Amino acid sequence: MSFFISDAIAADAAAAQQAGDPAFSIIFMVVIFVIFYFLLIRPQSKRVKEHKKLVESLAKGDEVVTNGGVLGKITHVGDNFLTIEIAKDTEIKIQCDAVASMMPKGTIKSS
Repeated sequence: MSFFISDAIAADAAAAQQAGDPAFSIIFMVVIFVIFYFLLIRPQSKRVKEHKKLVESLAKGDEVVTNGGVLGKITHVGDNFLTIEIAKDTEIKIQCDAVASMMPKGTIKSS
């Protein structure tokens, strides 16, 4: 091969061939970003909005489950903390963000 083409020119041509089209690289990066947006970023932001709405709607008397799995009834709502009654005369204080979900009324009595 070195008889017709010098080694330096052949190596340069191989490097240029591997570099590819710059427009293809940009399009590929945009497609990857769009995939990440729809599969990761958008669903996570929707969950954060729903959780924020749940935390803002908490009121005294609501029955909730915490992230740790504790089921209780809200007895006091503060700015950052809730007081939850988990058994008769047993109350705990948790952060508002630790509430995982709100349960239907009467869940505690049926369990």
